[in-house]
Amino acid sequence: MAKYLVLYRSKVSAAEQMEGASPDQAQAGMDAWMKWAEKVGNSMVDMGSPLQTVATVGGSTDGGYIGGFSVLEADSADAAKALVDDHPHLVGPGDPSIEVLEFLALPGMS
Repeated sequence: MAKYLVLYRSKVSAAEQMEGASPDQAQAGMDAWMKWAEKVGNSMVDMGSPLQTVATVGGSTDGGYIGGFSVLEADSADAAKALVDDHPHLVGPGDPSIEVLEFLALPGMS
């Protein structure tokens, strides 16, 4: 099985989203994420974490914030994409998107 890095992007940072949520909204958000994690099951390698940018070195960050990540395993890129269809991140603020990236073997490494 291949591994996939899942990046949760938005024009609103994870810190801003968490600061602006009431306790009930925060709990509802966690409940939705846990329901998704249950659905994904054994494909979940690492649930990940919300992230906060502390520095950018070179380049541009025009794509908004990377607000968090997960690591999944799947038989194919299509199967990995299917795991994040209807993900709760997609209903958040700031034009949210999910980027799925496949881990590639390092040249010369087994």
